[in-house]
Amino acid sequence: MPQLSPYRRLFRLPGARAFTAGNLIARLPMGMFSVSAVVMIAGTRGSYALAGAVTATGLAATALVAPWIARLVDRHGQARVALPATAVAVLGSLSLLLCVRHGAPDWTLFASYAATATTPNTGGMSRARWAHLLAGDAKALHTANSFEQAVDELCFMLGPVLAAFLCGTLFPEAGTLVGAVLLLTGMVLFTTQRATEPPARARIPGDAPLRAPGIPPLLAVCLAMGGVFGATEVVTLAFADAQGRQSAAGIVLALQAAGSCVAGLLYGAVKPTGPASARLPWCVAAMAALLTLPLLAAALTGSLPLLAAALMVSGMATAPTMVTTMTLVQERTPEGRLNEGMTLAVTGLLGGIACGSALGGWTVEHLSPTTGYALPVTSATVALALSLPTSSHRFTKILTHH
Repeated sequence: MPQLSPYRRLFRLPGARAFTAGNLIARLPMGMFSVSAVVMIAGTRGSYALAGAVTATGLAATALVAPWIARLVDRHGQARVALPATAVAVLGSLSLLLCVRHGAPDWTLFASYAATATTPNTGGMSRARWAHLLAGDAKALHTANSFEQAVDELCFMLGPVLAAFLCGTLFPEAGTLVGAVLLLTGMVLFTTQRATEPPARARIPGDAPLRAPGIPPLLAVCLAMGGVFGATEVVTLAFADAQGRQSAAGIVLALQAAGSCVAGLLYGAVKPTGPASARLPWCVAAMAALLTLPLLAAALTGSLPLLAAALMVSGMATAPTMVTTMTLVQERTPEGRLNEGMTLAVTGLLGGIACGSALGGWTVEHLSPTTGYALPVTSATVALALSLPTSSHRFTKILTHH
């Protein structure tokens, strides 16, 4: 197929397949951990509010710790920092598992999940390798960014299914246990691929990415988009559970990610027109519009299959939006700080996911799962409003020079 040729050229680069394989294994638990935690905690403690609060706490802790880990990666190298940081995160996951299994007090769940905040931004490290290998080739880098976003969606497609299957057929803690093993194994394989690792820079000139022009508005957009993802996940789990089909929740979430994965691969095979700053509001507007479909499906039909179809269609706007956002982050991040810049974007997403998870858990417990589907629409609308100033960043900059 001709549209796949850009990806064939991408993986002809020496070492590309090797580091991608390890990174894929390490990233699969991205789609497993929060679902596993929600199912495990809600199933044993009988509270979606508690489950949402615990996952929100872990994500909020990650939002604080992740930029620091990324800065260490940029300064000292991926291999030296990522592996020990991953080991600490795996211990946090195992601690959560044991606390849930042995009925430890609720506060231990929050403390254990917070310890997983040292998990390195595996997607950011992979994107940094592509940027290092493809320096100066904007078209190939667009393809690489689209592929990476498709990988993220693939992980969120397979992860929830695997987590729900493991927790439902084996034991409630199985998803967390398998996720921890995969994370550590994948990180070992990834960090041993030293030939494609970007060079470490002990001293990096220039301002931190957080103070770089145009980055703060992008982080605000990421925060709002994270609210979409966090709320959708918890609300969908509760919606399926209310119908007595909790085991199907993973498949429903996987279909949403599948729509995004396909859209991401197609988006990467075409050359985008115009600057990324001009494309972003259109992508976010499409996301906001399509997210009304799950709300209508839940409110008007209450059918889980129709909801799944609506989520799959709505997911098709996710990858183009995220690819465009990450392209803008790469354009605006100071040289030598790419991993830190992309991690800040992920941090914004995680902060939004934390808020969305907590608010989604409260909404389904005190109102209804159907009402909860209004949260992603609201978050996407806020993201659209925030993206408009981001698109006018270049124009504003020109005006200030005159």
